[in-house]
Amino acid sequence: MTDLRAAFLEELTSVAPDLDAASIGDDDHLQDDLGLDSMDFLNLVSALHKRFGLPIPEADYPRLATPAKAAAYLAEKLGARR
Repeated sequence: MTDLRAAFLEELTSVAPDLDAASIGDDDHLQDDLGLDSMDFLNLVSALHKRFGLPIPEADYPRLATPAKAAAYLAEKLGARR
């Protein structure tokens, strides 16, 4: 799970380079706390799709709202593919 969180933060900071991965908490909300706009969020979803080869339907977007939720979501979806 730590690896997935690190990968998520890597993609997040590539989309929003003004963010410092070391200062982002597990429960920081991407839009409310970190200030991502909708376009940044869509770019993040696209980056995660490319990195993991995982389709992320719009209905699942709320499950990516924080680093902790995103890591759990990725673990669930990637584990289901094995």
